[in-house]
Amino acid sequence: MNKEEFSFSTCWNIKRHTSGREMIMEIKQLGFSQVELNYHVTKEMLASILPMVESEEIQISSVHHVFPFYDDKEFDPDSVMLGFENEVKRKKAVRLLKETIDHAVQLGAKGVVVHPGEVPFSYNIDKTLKEIYQSKGRNSVEYQQLWSEMIKKREHESKFYVKRIQESLEEVCEYIARKQYNVGIGLETRSRCYQIPTLLEANQMISKLKGAPVYLWYDIGHAMMMDRMGLYDNLQDLKLVKDKILGVHIHETIELSDHWCPYIHSQSQTFDSFINIIQAAPIKVYELKSVCTPLEIDKSHKIIREKMINCT
Repeated sequence: MNKEEFSFSTCWNIKRHTSGREMIMEIKQLGFSQVELNYHVTKEMLASILPMVESEEIQISSVHHVFPFYDDKEFDPDSVMLGFENEVKRKKAVRLLKETIDHAVQLGAKGVVVHPGEVPFSYNIDKTLKEIYQSKGRNSVEYQQLWSEMIKKREHESKFYVKRIQESLEEVCEYIARKQYNVGIGLETRSRCYQIPTLLEANQMISKLKGAPVYLWYDIGHAMMMDRMGLYDNLQDLKLVKDKILGVHIHETIELSDHWCPYIHSQSQTFDSFINIIQAAPIKVYELKSVCTPLEIDKSHKIIREKMINCT
């Protein structure tokens, strides 16, 4: 089954490896010639991957910020990141993204996947909401009360974080232009309800940075989860940004559990809504969890390819 136009994320097998080369070879055995390097790839792993890129054994479609792995919770992918109010921290976040972009260009990647920020809460309110969702349902009094608390704070504060994220992106885009880099930034749809961006927030930032290499990175599974939780209308809002997509993360959700193989684990046809989006995306990346087997991955890809052919 042809997989040439697709890439595959190292999030699937990174915990099984200490050698970057061995990790890439396992993905190549699945039939993929393109790889996305996720944010757990270390400098040591990168040292053995770079020669594979230089010898054209593998192509790197994209890298996931912060890259390579940066062991600091304050600047990890689940942080305020580019939206820090503290100017010293915001400047550091900008520097880290510039360094990720440098690595991406060195590796020949065309995209950098970015988690731009969040509206911070004193605790992980998303986790609590998901627990209530699973045990009592979205329509329960408990869920609706806590959701109301979350959305009130999120809607009040998000504009300040979005503004700072946008300022940070402007600085980074100036750096890309100055370096004459051919690489795009993809703002990823997130998996926690207090994280930025929603599809509308992404559309706002991209529109205000018109002409800059900033796009949407449409994580299909994450967007499905946020729709189910009530953060936005995924398919409706997607219409506004479908022409601004740099890349997609392809995976399926079961309720609020993500990174499963589309059509295989959920046994649902709801994923059909995203086939045209996958078809049109410049960068197409499978982002699957480690329990997905090579056989399941191959079956899932076969279904997606057949559906893509039938929709053309």
